[in-house]
Amino acid sequence: MNPDFPALLNEGQGRGIYAALDLGTNNCRLLIARPSQEGLRVVDAFSRIVRLGENLSATGRLSDAATERTLAALSVCREKMAARKVTRSRLIATEACRAAENGASFLEQVRRRTGLSLEIVDRETEAVLAAEGCVALADEQAESVILFDIGGGSSEIVWLGRGAKCDKAAGAAPGADVRERIRAWTSLPLGVVSLSDRFGGKVVSAETFAAMTDYVVQELASFAERARDERRCGRFHLLGTSGTVTTVAGVHLGLHRYDRRRVDGLWMSDEDVTEAIGRLLDMPFHERVAHGCIGPDRADLVLAGCAVLEALRRVFPSRRLRIADRGLREGILIQMMKHDRAWPQPAR
Repeated sequence: MNPDFPALLNEGQGRGIYAALDLGTNNCRLLIARPSQEGLRVVDAFSRIVRLGENLSATGRLSDAATERTLAALSVCREKMAARKVTRSRLIATEACRAAENGASFLEQVRRRTGLSLEIVDRETEAVLAAEGCVALADEQAESVILFDIGGGSSEIVWLGRGAKCDKAAGAAPGADVRERIRAWTSLPLGVVSLSDRFGGKVVSAETFAAMTDYVVQELASFAERARDERRCGRFHLLGTSGTVTTVAGVHLGLHRYDRRRVDGLWMSDEDVTEAIGRLLDMPFHERVAHGCIGPDRADLVLAGCAVLEALRRVFPSRRLRIADRGLREGILIQMMKHDRAWPQPAR
């Protein structure tokens, strides 16, 4: 099986099929799209919780069981990419593969077993890609925005300054470079999997939740000091992407089944967020398992994510939080399409 998909050689504006794969500590996600007048037109998508980084903090290695789960998910991705005749792709791996002593050998196993060649990206690249994928949801009038992505093994935080007006319908500004808006960034070596491994996730008391939050606050201290003098205004807000914030949004909306159309772009007040986190803390484990916006695969992780969110709210107080059900994969797609000048030109 050929491990490499052919590069797109400018085969006509809007005609290429692009794929972005994000293999994280907890999830394997694929998004296949083509450029359109509106921005990204999704062709296919796939997401599976694989827990690649399960017990990584204790052992330093990716386990055989986690490897097999992940290989099975990646095989599905490979078939979807082949079926959709993908012409351009970027496949990335993040914190679990960065941290594991057998990360490189795991990716070689992936190449042999599935034909997919993944690259391990550094934390700065991960932060930039997350910003690229979400920046269109930032308030255009805000002097600055804290964008964050709570992952399984790491959490990226980006301080965005004001930039050129974005194309909201496209979810991207094809001519803009998001790096021009980044004033400061950091990547914390903690996420929902690593925090749950450290503090527990099934039964989380108020005391345990407070301890998790305090731990994250301490980890944020250095970045908070660097960002202390950054300009803020009355429209300053938080912009979050991850399963944590979309779950918080789903609970806030009272959804019995997750609905991306209602969640992506949702504004929540500070009081809304406090109330939703409180409801999650009050849910026993079996209720989290049964909840349509959480489920059995994430029931023991969601409160760790809420602790990261709570710490960010404490360090960077804001009256508003905007929810993004978009992120790294969209950022990868946008960057590739910008590079290829792939967006169709408007009709004259």
